[in-house]
Amino acid sequence: MNQFTTALATALLLAGIGAWAAPPEPTVQPLIETDLTVLGDTFSYPEGQAQLTAVIVTVPPGGRLPPHEHPVPVFGYMLQGELHVDYGSAGRRTYRKGEALVEAFQWPHEGHNGGRGTTRILVVYASAVGIENSVPAELE
Repeated sequence: MNQFTTALATALLLAGIGAWAAPPEPTVQPLIETDLTVLGDTFSYPEGQAQLTAVIVTVPPGGRLPPHEHPVPVFGYMLQGELHVDYGSAGRRTYRKGEALVEAFQWPHEGHNGGRGTTRILVVYASAVGIENSVPAELE
């Protein structure tokens, strides 16, 4: 066998071995499992036809989310940046990239991006058809 034939045979053999190798196994990375909100309160699902809504909330540097509350359970995952949230009499919290949370349930709060970069949050509302996910509120 000459060098070319040997190299070709080796390449074909290696390619065949790669085809027989098992692909990597999928992994599961838990983000959160809880029955409490960030304020330590329980939450409940609304009655009616279940409806999930998933959005990405983008808050530019200096941007504010107006005072509001959620009459439905809300899951959040910080994709980018940080968000400072004021819960009125329940205190303030800061959430950063990589954190998962169940937002305050039926509790007024407002958020702002005090950082230099954009904040992006994956938000999933566990609602019911015809029910608002967020409603205006005044801080306590």
